[in-house]
Amino acid sequence: MQFIQRNKLLRFILATFIGIITISWSTAFASATLRPEIKHFIDEMVTEHGFIQSQLEDIFGQVQFQPAIIKLISTPPSSISWNQYRARFINAQRIKNGVSFWNAHAEKLQQASQTFGVPEEIIVAIIGVETAYGATTGNHRVIDALTTLAFDYPRRAEFFRSELAQYLLLVREQNFDLFSLKGSYAGAIGIPQFMPGSYRRYAIDFDGDGKVDLTTNTADAIGSVANYLKEYGWEAGGPIITRAHVGVMSELYQEILESGIEPIHPVKKLREANIIPLEKIDEKRLATLIELKDNDNMQYWLGFNNFYVVTRYNRSTFYAMSVLQLADAIRSARNAKR
Repeated sequence: MQFIQRNKLLRFILATFIGIITISWSTAFASATLRPEIKHFIDEMVTEHGFIQSQLEDIFGQVQFQPAIIKLISTPPSSISWNQYRARFINAQRIKNGVSFWNAHAEKLQQASQTFGVPEEIIVAIIGVETAYGATTGNHRVIDALTTLAFDYPRRAEFFRSELAQYLLLVREQNFDLFSLKGSYAGAIGIPQFMPGSYRRYAIDFDGDGKVDLTTNTADAIGSVANYLKEYGWEAGGPIITRAHVGVMSELYQEILESGIEPIHPVKKLREANIIPLEKIDEKRLATLIELKDNDNMQYWLGFNNFYVVTRYNRSTFYAMSVLQLADAIRSARNAKR
């Protein structure tokens, strides 16, 4: 019996020794082969955030660079019309699923709306556009995506290095499994597709379970979307968009059209440019002009502060209009069934 126990002890010591050597070799190999810019990033994370250098070297030694992600993010967007873009998100199936999602989470949606002042249908529509209500949250390892973009995509390297740092901090704070968390090819995470920085700043524990989980917890996702919009300046009860009529186009009209999506023009100024809202709006309220080509017809809209807030989620007029029109369609469909 003593011989057997001694034998087990020797095997345990040998296995431990081999394990230590293996880890040391792995870390040394990673450190020796890491690119200089990654080593510099590691040094910054150690100095600024107290990470352990050998652990980060081991992590980045296991990262898998993804050339396909560079191809995806570098591909120029195809010239797509508003009608084509709209059809991707505003269709019978997505409206039906939106109603089902709302019914399934009605209590939390109502709570979020009351807490943050954001209508339920806006929250539902954002989640519907982003991930089809949580069905398509991405299949790229977040660490791989962010590292690839941080060091092999020069055009936005600074942004993605910042998000990579935010991801490491997020994983440490939330005790996530760094290598198992998956998201979009750009590193967006979970049901509402938050980038790591947004996750840390705006994600909330909305069901009180002590965790902030956007990957599997729909309640947290709902509360976090509403909190995100509120933090970006959502005005409870404020106007979002309204249709407009455009008369004779002038130089002032062109200047307004080219000034971007931020609402910086008082409605009074728009009227002077023959841009007339089709609803009664305070003449001092700031707006932006939106043109949408619907088949052969041009639609004109005015976007107000809340429209601009939706574009903080995705800086695209098409995106924001899709969210808003999907929201309207979901609310109408749900009300019709009552």
